[in-house]
Amino acid sequence: MKAIITVLGKDTVGIMYNVSKILAELGVNIEDVTQTILQEYFTMLMVVKIDETKSTIADLQTALNEMGEEKGLSINVQKEEIFNAMHKI
Repeated sequence: MKAIITVLGKDTVGIMYNVSKILAELGVNIEDVTQTILQEYFTMLMVVKIDETKSTIADLQTALNEMGEEKGLSINVQKEEIFNAMHKI
């Protein structure tokens, strides 16, 4: 299953490392990523593929939320279909 991950927060060292480490531990492959820093704010959008034999979208959201709370980041995970439906004009 594909999902969209958004990460927002104050720029600090290790954000990309911490997010990608969790993804690797849960068997999630990064298919595309874009990131930028807007003034002092880090923003990232990822398209990922979840190996459902290794983890679920709920597992992913829980792990990323825990890390996000610890690091002061807002992290959201949505199924690709839901993301696309929400952003159609």
